[in-house]
Amino acid sequence: MNTLSRRSLVVGGLGLLGSGALAACSAPSISSTAGTGSGVASAGAGQRVVAKTLTARPVRLDLGGPSVSTWAYGDSAPGPLIRATTGDRLRITVDNQLPAQTTVHWHGIALDQAADGVPRVTQDPIAAGATYTYDYTAPDPGTYFYHPHVGVQLDRALYAPLIIDDPQEPGDYDHEWILVLDDWVDGTGRTPDDILTTLTSSGEGGMDHGTMGGMTGAEGMEGMDMSSGSSEGRTGVAHGNMGAGDSPYGDDAGDVAYPHYLVNGRVPADPEVLTAKPGQRVRLRIINAAADTIFTVALGGHRMTVTHTDGFPVQPQDTHALYLGMGERYDATVTLTDGVFPFVAVPLGKEGQAMSLVRTGSGAAPSPSVRPAELDKPVLVGAELKPADSARLEAREPDVRLELAMTGQMNPYEWGFNGAPYGQHDPLEIQEGQRVRLDVANHTMMAHPLHLHGHTFALPNGLRKDTVLIAPMQSMAIDLQADNPGNWLIHCHNIYHAEAGMTTELKYRP
Repeated sequence: MNTLSRRSLVVGGLGLLGSGALAACSAPSISSTAGTGSGVASAGAGQRVVAKTLTARPVRLDLGGPSVSTWAYGDSAPGPLIRATTGDRLRITVDNQLPAQTTVHWHGIALDQAADGVPRVTQDPIAAGATYTYDYTAPDPGTYFYHPHVGVQLDRALYAPLIIDDPQEPGDYDHEWILVLDDWVDGTGRTPDDILTTLTSSGEGGMDHGTMGGMTGAEGMEGMDMSSGSSEGRTGVAHGNMGAGDSPYGDDAGDVAYPHYLVNGRVPADPEVLTAKPGQRVRLRIINAAADTIFTVALGGHRMTVTHTDGFPVQPQDTHALYLGMGERYDATVTLTDGVFPFVAVPLGKEGQAMSLVRTGSGAAPSPSVRPAELDKPVLVGAELKPADSARLEAREPDVRLELAMTGQMNPYEWGFNGAPYGQHDPLEIQEGQRVRLDVANHTMMAHPLHLHGHTFALPNGLRKDTVLIAPMQSMAIDLQADNPGNWLIHCHNIYHAEAGMTTELKYRP
């Protein structure tokens, strides 16, 4: 059996890392105090502590040809991997060297509310020049990531993988590759804040229905089309690669046609190369950290076996290709053949693609625009996976049912829940111990990745997730156990939709 210490681990520009990479372990008795946050308690007896400092700062990055000015954790995209084991105490100090306030959200982790990283809900934002320490225990194994929860900062280089290992997993694979997908515009003539301003100021009479003037070509928004929408949704963006056949998510899958799409911080013209030997078994941890893009992913010449979604095990499912909504994570295994193969992530409804290379033998690298045949075969819809028995939520009738309708449109650019944007409607109220059913209904013509903080939920088929992609006009009942008291966000993980109002709160009553 191969243990983690014998496997190779690859992510972004971080190279080959051991199982304790980028996470320093300190004695359980150590305690500390956050710079501008609250005091941090000592770890429990025998509890391992994983401690790290993240420095958020302006940097200039090489994306494999394009050189961009952006904000990052350290000097790479993705930022530094944080790795721990179930039950470990994580103490992560954020040193904010940005010219703006920030926070860090630990996406998918069911942690204490105080560490959730939502400004004005769980903490005051971290001021420029200040530090703040997040202190929490990692309860569940899985593939997660971290990113800011302030404005549209996610659409820069402020994201990185967070892996919580399960000591009971057999580790029956030879390599582990973390593949972080992203859409990129920052430093190419426009910033994410510029895009948000343009979108939200494009109300009646204020929108050029076509290509936005001054946002194309050298200014970094190649082909950025914003077509008019109906009162219930939107119709049209830059149409491009679709994946296999007609997507269940439609072809209007995002609002921004980005100039670049990345795997582990690299463009297809100079991709990351992942090396192995023919016959070796690889575990893929695929994270969609994009702000506005649904991807279809495939590995040329291979079928993948999906084993986990959002950290939870599923009944293994073979597929040629897989959809990933923003904020979703999927683990898969693959047995490699001999040659050079493209791992591609095609943005749904947009032009271009992201790519890495897998090399197990000799041969020429494929073109940056290569289209693997796997993309023309059926694409797996993640919500149709079946959960492993160990991941099922205990069967129980709901104590309360709440309606959560996704509403909004492109013109004016306003999104919300139950007919109103964030701050203009009442939160969803529950009580500790309840089984809660959320009747989610997408009343728009766009797909929306729905993300719940502090909890996981079960889909009607029992699949456990924390982020689920809801198709246009689709309804879905999701169940959660109210076992983590606090005040939690529910929002669309398209960051522009969330900032334009598709956010609400799940609040525990006393």
